[in-house]
Parts: sequence; structure tokens; C-alpha cells
Amino acid sequence: MFTSYTLLICLVLARLGTAAYVLEDDYRPANFFSMFTFFTDADPTAGFVSYVNQATAQSSGLINSTATSVYMGVDHTNVTPNGRPSVRLTSTKSYNSGLIILDLNHMPGGICGTWPAFWTVGPNWPNSGEIDIIEVDLTFKFYNCTITNNNAFSGSISTTNCSVTAVGQAANVGCGITTTDTRTYGTGFNANGGGVYATEWTGTFISVYFFPRGSIPADITNGNPVPSGWGKPVAQFQGNCDIASKFVNQQIVFDTTFCG
Repeated sequence: MFTSYTLLICLVLARLGTAAYVLEDDYRPANFFSMFTFFTDADPTAGFVSYVNQATAQSSGLINSTATSVYMGVDHTNVTPNGRPSVRLTSTKSYNSGLIILDLNHMPGGICGTWPAFWTVGPNWPNSGEIDIIEVDLTFKFYNCTITNNNAFSGSISTTNCSVTAVGQAANVGCGITTTDTRTYGTGFNANGGGVYATEWTGTFISVYFFPRGSIPADITNGNPVPSGWGKPVAQFQGNCDIASKFVNQQIVFDTTFCG
């Protein structure tokens, strides 16, 4: 079963006074798990899952790291009537802007009910915002914000109101942008050897780029990313929303749940 992440690198870069970015945090395999806490409460999305602590995850083979990669998976062999054992990691550090780059070789995909996610969230949800980077749709969530198609991104808007209680939208949906590129998620992503997600978050917009394996910009590969040269992102969130005040103290989250 394809129910695991294989991560090559995760970086968070801070912007200088110019357009340049400098490395702020390097989530490399050697220190990856020490930079996260393991969430063990009941799943807030009511999924059929049992999140386990780090010691259990390690002994059960749900997490592992080598010199070059990080593995996060779920229990896909045992009968688990009280929820499938999995991991949900939350970064110990929080951020208020920056460039988040994730190089991923593999993600869960192609299995009915599997819900992998890479996202950020602030305290007192949803009052400090949520940015869903990998979660089928690219979405963000906050009260009193809407988005419009400004021709600045290649995706298509699926929902325009960013409130989790918006009238006329399903609960907790927020505003979302979809893409028809099957290489961005699940089975299609894995068949192509994965790729890079880059999220640029400033005080005026949040842009999400995806680069399939074989088409990753050289400036990312050489450690000097310049988003202005990347073309259109898949998604860009801006409009009547004060991003700088609405999206604060965001922590990075990886998880896999089921049927939530």
C-alpha cells in the first residue's frame, strides 16, 4: 500500500529587505524529527486514525530517517478497529512569513479514504489562519476573506469564501484552488518521482508553486531561490484580506488520516 511520505528536504527561508531569501531553518533528515512534536490527541477531523507518539512510531516502523531522506508512514498491515496508527507532526517553531520549500519523493496516494496533508496552521484555529499546501485542493482558511481570479495563477478557483462557516459552502472548506495537473498529488505525483512544492508567503499574498521531478528550477537546486523567475504559481491567495494580520504564528504540519 502506498501510505507513506518519503521526504528529501524541507527548508524555510526568510526574506531580506530586497527580494532575496536566506535560509532560516533547514529540516534535514539528521535533525528532522527533533524539530517537531508528535500530536497524540483525537483527530480534529474525526478521521479513522490513532496518532501515536514518537517512541511508538519509531518502534513500529512508522518513521525513519537516513542520511538523505525522511520516512513517515502508517500501519498498513494490522487490523485496527480503533483507528489506523499514524503520525501527525507539528513544527516546534512558528512563522509569520517566508518561503517554504518541500522536496518530496513520495506521498500516500491511490487508496480510497487516504487523506495525506502538508499544511500550516496558527493558534486558536481558525482565527490565526490555515494554509493547506498538499491536500487535494490548495486552500486557505480564515474569517472575512475572499479570493478572486486575478489571472496571476494557473489553477481554477473552486470556492471563493475563506471562512470555514461560509454560507453556500461545505463546513470547514475555506477558499480553494484546484489544478488539472495529475502530477501534483497522489498516484500521479508518485509515478513521476515526486517533485517540489514552494510556498511564498508575504504580507500581501500567498503563492503555491509546484515543480514536477525533472523540472525543478536551478535556483532551488543550488540554494538561491528567486520566486519572481518561476512563472505563474498553481495558486495565489490575495484580495480583500489583510494577510499580514490574519495569518500569524503558523506551524508546519504533516499528517495522514483516513475517512475524515
